[in-house]
Amino acid sequence: MNTPLSRRTALQTAGATALAAGLSGLTATAAHASGHDSRPKLVTYPRPTAMPTNTGFQVRVRTAPDGAWQTLDIYRPQFEEINANTGSGKVYSSSMVYFDFDGPVEIEVTYLKGGTTKARVRPDALGITPELLGDTLRFTLDEPKDVVVQINDETFDALHLITNSVDCTPPSADDPNVLYFGPGVHTVTGNVLTVPSGKTVYLAGGAVLTAQVYFKDVERSRLTGRGVLYNNPGGAILCEGSENIRVEDVIILNPAGYAGTFAESRNVRVTKARAFSSRGNGDGFDVFSSTGITFDGCFMRNSDDCIAIYCHRWNYYGDTRDITVKNCTLWADVAHPINVGTHGNTDAPESIENLVIENIDILDHREPQMNYQGCIALNPGDSNLIKNVRIEDVRIEDFRWGQVICMKVMFNTKYNTSVGRGIEDVYVKNLSYTGTRANPSLLLGYDAEHAINNVTFENLVINGVVVADSMKKPTWYYTTDEIQWFSNEHVTNLKFLTTAEAEAAAAS
Repeated sequence: MNTPLSRRTALQTAGATALAAGLSGLTATAAHASGHDSRPKLVTYPRPTAMPTNTGFQVRVRTAPDGAWQTLDIYRPQFEEINANTGSGKVYSSSMVYFDFDGPVEIEVTYLKGGTTKARVRPDALGITPELLGDTLRFTLDEPKDVVVQINDETFDALHLITNSVDCTPPSADDPNVLYFGPGVHTVTGNVLTVPSGKTVYLAGGAVLTAQVYFKDVERSRLTGRGVLYNNPGGAILCEGSENIRVEDVIILNPAGYAGTFAESRNVRVTKARAFSSRGNGDGFDVFSSTGITFDGCFMRNSDDCIAIYCHRWNYYGDTRDITVKNCTLWADVAHPINVGTHGNTDAPESIENLVIENIDILDHREPQMNYQGCIALNPGDSNLIKNVRIEDVRIEDFRWGQVICMKVMFNTKYNTSVGRGIEDVYVKNLSYTGTRANPSLLLGYDAEHAINNVTFENLVINGVVVADSMKKPTWYYTTDEIQWFSNEHVTNLKFLTTAEAEAAAAS
């Protein structure tokens, strides 16, 4: 699968020239910076003319309060919606823009189809209330955030706005340790770019690479930059048997497979990567039999699981440990925002342990099948054991179809050859859901030998109500009855506490 790198010199030269030309238009914007700091405060990138666009929005940005307006080029991510009656999927086109800034900046969005009656900037937790003037809205960002602008509650005809800080120290196109791709669309022989140990793949702003980026049995390698991985055969990123890998800032659009697969690898950090997908098996980032994987600050909108964490599947074997998902925004048009545990090794049972999920905004979840519901799903099958899970500071906005959380020790014969061993030691703190469309959340052990044990919810807030065993309710009610959740007899030591009660218990 090795890919010749003989085109590198030409790509570097063309990329450096085009990038310099792109930056030359920054003089006026940079003039608004403080007198001693000549660095640009706003950097926009041209979309290659070969890349498809969408025509629902016009988007402009300027340094606040009175910089020159710059019009942003619009990319076309695509998403899928499953017909619950037929199982067929319909693909919708949407809109995405990106730019870099050191703030604050003012953003102006005009909905070109007209008829705007309301506008929403999500995640809601950011507290952004746009100024709405007819079909145009304006709002300010003080620092880089990834947001979704929805007009009239449109699900698919929305604007996804991706931002980074200005990169003042990009690598040199002449660096022998850098595989440099400048602005424009790039192909690679065989459609796979194999990354050697110690090398960096750099996608400059305005660059589009249509190959899969492949880390195989390497270490200290990196994929970074402001560019786009697009329509990548076999998925956008494949990392196998590798160590000390970094993926940063890149945008993944419509891959033919997973946005990223991380298998039998160690110490991988994925920071501020963004992924949009519409095709079947269009997962975001999937982990198999790996240790020390972190996803930090990612924005994911996928037509299957956004984040999936497993043990054995295919030719990957071994436990999965020390996985962190933090500071991410997740939107699943199909399946789960976060799914854990489905695949494992019946012949040599494995474990998923030491999982941290923290500071997450979940914007949507739509899944008609009961077996695949749950904004966060802990569903061990194939003799997997899930243990030592910490879920904290998760904000779930109202979604179209599914459950807030699902914990189910499962034997799904479509994927499993044995029942999962169980779920142990799960602590959920500061999880909130605001909405009306959630199905009852299910906590289901399989039987006494394949059970769920020791699950605590601290400060679970459903529509503003703190759920606790001590809350006022009929004496014969379970706490789960108060929020229309259900746990079966194979769930033991399940607790719902207020923060004060949890602190008192910890102090005693």
